[in-house]
Amino acid sequence: MTDTILAAAASQVTAAQGIPTLVVRSFFDQPTNTASYVAHDPTTRRAAIIDSVLDFDAAAGRTDTASADAIIAYVRDEELGIDWLLETHAHADHLSAAPYLQKALGGALAIGREILRVQDVFGKIFNEGTDFARDGSEFDRLFDDGDRFAIGSIPAIALHVPGHTPADMAYVIGEAVFTGDTLFMPDYGSARADFPGGDARQLYRSIRRLLTLPAETRLFLCHDYKAPGRDRYAWETTVGAQRTGNVHVHEGVGEDEFVTMRMARDATLSMPKLILPSIQVNMRGGHLPEPEANGTRYLQIPLNVL
Repeated sequence: MTDTILAAAASQVTAAQGIPTLVVRSFFDQPTNTASYVAHDPTTRRAAIIDSVLDFDAAAGRTDTASADAIIAYVRDEELGIDWLLETHAHADHLSAAPYLQKALGGALAIGREILRVQDVFGKIFNEGTDFARDGSEFDRLFDDGDRFAIGSIPAIALHVPGHTPADMAYVIGEAVFTGDTLFMPDYGSARADFPGGDARQLYRSIRRLLTLPAETRLFLCHDYKAPGRDRYAWETTVGAQRTGNVHVHEGVGEDEFVTMRMARDATLSMPKLILPSIQVNMRGGHLPEPEANGTRYLQIPLNVL
């Protein structure tokens, strides 16, 4: 099944020469090192928003919509219609702005079906009650591996790429792939795999899966942290560049070698600064917790758990 799905994705990339080239506009949020995207079909003007950011001041406990408003302004200026709000996974480093964008622009909110595992694990960590359904109902579509959809006339395939988390998805849209946190720029390497449900061996296999796509495939990444010696942020690369130059997983790096490296590196990393508010919100599809009796919304901070 996996080979059939990947072959279909590779064929889609190759065949993309005969369809409009996907137009991709990136929005980089430096406080969270996150790249969000608006990707559209230039013929039909239909579009998707991928991995949006809701600004959050953790010290003050305040949210803001400046980053999302920049996306809204671009979509309206370009006269685009939003079909999809795509999440590659339940992010641990930023809050999603998908509900705010959906209210303003429409579109169906989608993520991988394995979000159910994330909801189950973190529902327990945050001691959520029965009001938190854990059935993915906060989303409009739960993608399975190989599910097909479209951005206007441009075909798309959802690929399950677990390892960073169990729910990670990559979206192959025309000849472009939005990889989420699976890969970083070649000079920075790969995503961590030590969150609950993460697995370095799965991550290696997911990366190898992506790197079997044609070398010219455009890859759009979710984060960049500027590798040592590089003085600018970057978030677009190609399958070919990753195959030959990725410092963690270039051609010739075996699975056991990668797993040993990844586990050792992960052991040195601290938790992301916004993991507790982010997961708490993102497992709900970006919806904030319901207000309590006094009208105020609260985020929980479980102690000595992660």
